[in-house]
Amino acid sequence: MAKKNKKPDDLDTETTFADMNVEGFKWYDPHLKKNSQSGMRKHKQKVSRKEYRKIVRAAFAAYAPVFLIVILVFGIMGLIAWLWVGA
Repeated sequence: MAKKNKKPDDLDTETTFADMNVEGFKWYDPHLKKNSQSGMRKHKQKVSRKEYRKIVRAAFAAYAPVFLIVILVFGIMGLIAWLWVGA
């Protein structure tokens, strides 16, 4: 008889990513819907100028390779079209 390793299940079954309190379901509670919207986080996080500049620089660094590849491909296609039609 083989021993089975019983590990605790780490599956989180209580996390929801969408509001399940939908009108028409048997568990719909109209009072809960009013309270859940007031509990949502609507505050903005303060970001200093230095942090903002770092965020913008990181965004440009992330998009730069894609942008350069697109420009390069358009240039190559333009060169091919020029050689095909004009030369």
